[in-house]
Amino acid sequence: MPKVKVIIPAFNEQDSIANVIQDIPSIVEEVIVVSNNSTDLTEVNAKHAGATVLTENRKGYGYACLKGMDYISKQQSKPDIIVFLDGDYSDYPEELTKIIAPIIEDNIDLVIGSRVKELREDGAMTPQQIFGNWLATKLMSLFFKAKFTDLGPFRAIKYDKLLALNMVDKTYGWTVEMQLKALKQKLSYTEVPVNYRNRIGVSKVSGTIKGSIFAGIKILSWIFKYSFK
Repeated sequence: MPKVKVIIPAFNEQDSIANVIQDIPSIVEEVIVVSNNSTDLTEVNAKHAGATVLTENRKGYGYACLKGMDYISKQQSKPDIIVFLDGDYSDYPEELTKIIAPIIEDNIDLVIGSRVKELREDGAMTPQQIFGNWLATKLMSLFFKAKFTDLGPFRAIKYDKLLALNMVDKTYGWTVEMQLKALKQKLSYTEVPVNYRNRIGVSKVSGTIKGSIFAGIKILSWIFKYSFK
């Protein structure tokens, strides 16, 4: 069985983080929660649930993910697969085995959990999220002939391929950067339909007008930047 580690960026997810950690399958070697400047009990609850807890005071989803990667890079034993998962309990952590299956069974490099309408709870994604995902994936299809349907945060990637991507985005563009660089480097990829429910708490990105606008701008800027490379 390959070694699997999970990175969970979390900002003020005290009410959900323990649920997320507890539902992660036991095949995972280590769960790493990166507290992204949380001011509540996220860190305490994550530790009690059995996770390794890191602190990243610079706000930004990408900053948190990069902090987790930096921690892993300093470990003697490296994982084979990294899984990224949100800390708000909107994803179903037990579906991790489904996410990593194409890597293990078919040697796929990158797997995206696609939040398909049929498996999505009513209201789990805001209208701006749905439109943003549609627009971003349509543009990737137009410019790169990509077959992505979602920028879903629940994803798995081979560790060595992740390092080769040289990820740099610090904020909202992390997911689309990974997918664009995977296309550029001609990594093999696939999507797996996943269940998706209403998150616990309020979204810090899609739940605000400012967050939605900045996320949209960042995602589109990455797509147009790579379309001219």
